[in-house]
Amino acid sequence: MDQEYTAPPSSSGDIFEDFAQVRNATPGQRFVNLLVDNLLMQFGLSYLTEFAVGVIIAFLFPDYARHIYYEQDTADVLVLVYAAGILNYLLYYTVCEKAFKGYTLGKLISGTRAIRNDGKELTLKDAFLRSLSRLVPFEPFSGFGVPWHDAWTKTQVIQVR
Repeated sequence: MDQEYTAPPSSSGDIFEDFAQVRNATPGQRFVNLLVDNLLMQFGLSYLTEFAVGVIIAFLFPDYARHIYYEQDTADVLVLVYAAGILNYLLYYTVCEKAFKGYTLGKLISGTRAIRNDGKELTLKDAFLRSLSRLVPFEPFSGFGVPWHDAWTKTQVIQVR
């Protein structure tokens, strides 16, 4: 019953013992991440977020809610939907990348993970700033090189399997 001794995890916060052998995610893996996460946000979280925003508006601003409902003011509805989309991005990516140690559903499926450039786990600040920088117009097109949300926040997406 001899068991091999394994040292406890280092207290330095490094995720990998040999960080030099870590490989960056491929463009294909990053595309899977984008596709899965955006589909989840648009067809899952959007309904929940928009419902929650509607309930909050109806509770806090009943006159405005009646105006939207009866007048069917398209401009107001579009602003609310856009605001809910921003909220989805910020909440989904920030919560997932922090709570699940760099994973989102897309990253889990593609076998990738977000980490800091120094090899440590993302902090709440890192996860939030990554999420915030995804809202910059044309940011998805930066994926043909180093995505801005990685470069600006000193993070990267790596292969874990």
